Amino acid sequence: MQLFYCPDMAAGGLGTLDADESRHAVRVMRLREGDPIHVTDGRGHLYACRIVAADDRACTVEAAEVLPTTHSPLPTLHLAVAPTKNPSRMEWLVEKAVEVGVGEITLLQCDHSERTFLKTDRLERLALSAMKQSLHTLLPRINPAVKLSDWLHFPLSTLHSPLKFIAHCEADQPRRPLGEALVAGRDAVVLIGPEGDFSPAEIALALDCGFQPVSLGPSRLRTETAALYAACAFNLINDKAQ
Repeated sequence: MQLFYCPDMAAGGLGTLDADESRHAVRVMRLREGDPIHVTDGRGHLYACRIVAADDRACTVEAAEVLPTTHSPLPTLHLAVAPTKNPSRMEWLVEKAVEVGVGEITLLQCDHSERTFLKTDRLERLALSAMKQSLHTLLPRINPAVKLSDWLHFPLSTLHSPLKFIAHCEADQPRRPLGEALVAGRDAVVLIGPEGDFSPAEIALALDCGFQPVSLGPSRLRTETAALYAACAFNLINDKAQ
């Protein structure tokens, strides 16, 4: 199945694909008026549609049927991760985390960060491509970089009573394995630090804000590997519960 994205799609209504999606449908896939097409709105819905205007700049489709999906909007994982010095590693992470399953990604500015800013437009495009490639119907949010100390005081309004974890490397402090701390069916937010790890002050602040300290196994992982490990652990535990 080839999946297309149209955020304003609705049951029984018309939607217009953007220029990139229209070009792919009409020029690459050579779809024409009356041809069937599958469309998601990125909010968990999948539509069986037909093309009513095969314009390669603004392809119009009509939703004929709402199809069942295998992806439930809950539970949701929110990864809050410090950008890596090499931006290509963050691009790799976004692509793979979306394929595995993640609801939201926030970029963190930390005391030991080697990179404190990263444009989100390319990451958003990668997330969209990964969502379609993996046949997901939920498009994760990619939030711009924010200072960790500020972000810790923001309400996590998109999550439902989430479990909160900080994965740090201070071996002399008590930590539970993430796989043991996660609970099937519960939303979760996981903090992943920069190459130099979180500072002691940041760890203390996170603990004061209700985050539980966790470990990601005995190996020392790169930032992007640690974040993907967390995404895999979260989805594995919830897959087993289904």
